Amino acid sequence: MEKNWRFVWQSNLYWASCEPCTAAIFSSQTRNAQVGWKIGTRRAIIKAVRDGRPLDQWTRRSDYQQWCLKQLAKPRAGKDFAQKPTPLRLLQWGEELKTSLPGFVYGVKEFALVPRLDKDDNPKLDDNGQPILYRRRKQENVVHLSGLFMSDYDHLPFAPQELYEKTLSTSYPWKTRLAHLTSSGEGLRLVSEWNPEIGGNIADQQYLQAQALCMLNVIGTTGKHVTDNSCGNWGHLQNPVLKN
Repeated sequence: MEKNWRFVWQSNLYWASCEPCTAAIFSSQTRNAQVGWKIGTRRAIIKAVRDGRPLDQWTRRSDYQQWCLKQLAKPRAGKDFAQKPTPLRLLQWGEELKTSLPGFVYGVKEFALVPRLDKDDNPKLDDNGQPILYRRRKQENVVHLSGLFMSDYDHLPFAPQELYEKTLSTSYPWKTRLAHLTSSGEGLRLVSEWNPEIGGNIADQQYLQAQALCMLNVIGTTGKHVTDNSCGNWGHLQNPVLKN
């Protein structure tokens, strides 16, 4: 494995260990056929539902039908799911495809090793009776920051390219290391270099960046503000634009 990396990644956002994301891993994950299919499917579903087009190509899929059966079988959520019309079910399926994508934690270079716990908060043990360790994505486990931060602008009321072009201005004070479309295809994520001349912490610079881009009060296609104030500096990649 390559020795140099800038941030970490997870193969699964819920339980996978945060491991070094090398250039080879980054390339393989962003160009993975399954990742591309999930993102493409979600985008197509969103567009078809919005345009009122037929949804048969997805409702006939066995994986979608099996997923619906699992939702219906849930003790609490099953009744609510049964009341949902097909378009809303498909949009929910698209959201689950999104959350099954690999994640990239741009703001952190290393998380500490901690024991993996069972449902009773006891350490899980391996075959030799030793605690199973992994790198959990929690703020208190951060060992080294990367000097990067990610800002998330989704469901934009205009083409994401227009927002990206604002970052090309000579007066724009941040170095953009990577820009990519969100999995919906309607937003843009910017991975930027923390600017020591501006100072403050990452949250401060995220706010100032949104202010500089005139994005603080923009309402998107969902009727909500497009700026994600709870951005955890990790995200799903598609159509990356890499910067040296």
